[in-house]
Formats: sequence, structure tokens, C-alpha cells
Amino acid sequence: MTKGLVFTIQRYSIHDGTGIRTMVFLMGCPLHCPWCSNPESQGTVQPKVWMKNKKPETLGRWMSVEEVIREVEKDEIFYRTSGGGLTLSGGEVLMQADFASELLRAAKELGISTAIETAGSLPLHQFEKVLPYADQILFDLKIMDSARALAIIGDKMSLIKTNFEAALRTKTVQLIPRVPLIPGYTVRQENLEQIRDYLKEQGIHELHILPFHQFGSQKYEDLDQAYALKNTPLLKKEDVEQIREFFEHSALNVVVSGLA
Repeated sequence: MTKGLVFTIQRYSIHDGTGIRTMVFLMGCPLHCPWCSNPESQGTVQPKVWMKNKKPETLGRWMSVEEVIREVEKDEIFYRTSGGGLTLSGGEVLMQADFASELLRAAKELGISTAIETAGSLPLHQFEKVLPYADQILFDLKIMDSARALAIIGDKMSLIKTNFEAALRTKTVQLIPRVPLIPGYTVRQENLEQIRDYLKEQGIHELHILPFHQFGSQKYEDLDQAYALKNTPLLKKEDVEQIREFFEHSALNVVVSGLA
């Protein structure tokens, strides 16, 4: 029986795919983004311990596909009325590609819409395991310059582009590129231009932008880790609007996923 390491199941999400969704967060991520809002998921696929209210708490529970599906099915009425479904997130979903593919397939067999959030940061053969069972792929594009991406977050842009373009060729998938707007990192004019140019090359017409927030900052204290963006101010509404207009001038339909 395939089991996966789950650290959170979040209900009634409306920003992570179409309609009302149940989010299943999987442990494990090869990246080290300084702005990560789920730092507890970084690293290898294994449970972690952090301090909550001065007490140690173990993060991560090994669950079978059947156990997760039972939780997901509890909200089936919301999927039917809103067009929602199951979204897998993390961490990086592809770190547990075998479990993720079985979970997505089980959901689809029940008529539940499926989506994944990914940075595409593992080899193509891992990505190909989930591609047949994902109705939507919310694909993060972060730092496009190869040297900066590798140095800052551990990302390999050649790998990212290979996976992105594989998803684009998969006709059963709705591919939605997303850009987290992180001051000093992704919000650099040359980076925004590189994202724009790449999307135009690929014939993409829709882009979601996600303004920086501080929602995960407390987690770094719980993990006894330094948070590099602790004093980074949030983007102003006019700053986000300017970025939206920049992309829209290139005939992209831009969706802003909430202002913090």
C-alpha cells in the first residue's frame, strides 16, 4: 500500500484552483526559497519536530490513498456546487510523485476535479507520473536567470522549462503559470521581462501573480530558523497594479490572487 507523508489538510480553499477546494500538503521540497511560507516542508520526505506554544509537536503523518480520499470526499458537496475539487501542494508535490499520482487517479475515478501546485523542480520522469491525472497545474515561475535561480533557491531553469513545456503539450491539462511577487527576488525588472518573454514564446495567454505576504513568518520561529524576509515590506497596491499592467501590455490576461 503506497503511503504519503501529509503535513496539513486544508478545507474551503478558493485560491488554489477552480472553485472550492480541499488542499492536501505533502512533505518534502528540494528548494530553499527564502520567502517560503511552508518552511516545515523543505528538505527530505520525513517528519519534523517544531515547538508550538513551547511544546514539541511532530509534523507529518503517513497516510494511505484511501485515508486521504476519505477526508477529501467529506467536502464533495462543495466541489459539485462550485466546480472545485482536490489540490495537492507542499512542499513540492513531485517529491512524492508515486503517492501523488495514485491519489490524483483515485480522486478522478470518483469524479473529483484535480489540481497540483508545483515548481517543476524534479526530473521529467517524476512529473510525467502525475501529468495524466491532473486537470489543472498551477506552475510557479520564480527566478528565470539560471545562475541566480540556482544560487538563491536551488532551482535549475533547464529542468523547469522542460517540465513546463511538457505540461503545455499535455492537452488534458489546464496549465496556469503563477509568479510570486517577492521584493528583491522575483520583483526585478529584468526578471519580469524574462518571464514575459518566455510566456510569449510558449503562446501563454493567462498569468496569475501572487503578492508577497508574511503569513508563514511565525513558522520560522517554531522551527528555530532565521527568516530572511522578516523586515521586507509588503508590496503596495499600486506596485502590484503596475506589475499587472506590465504583463497585460503583452496581451496576457492577469489574475491577481489576493493582496495581503
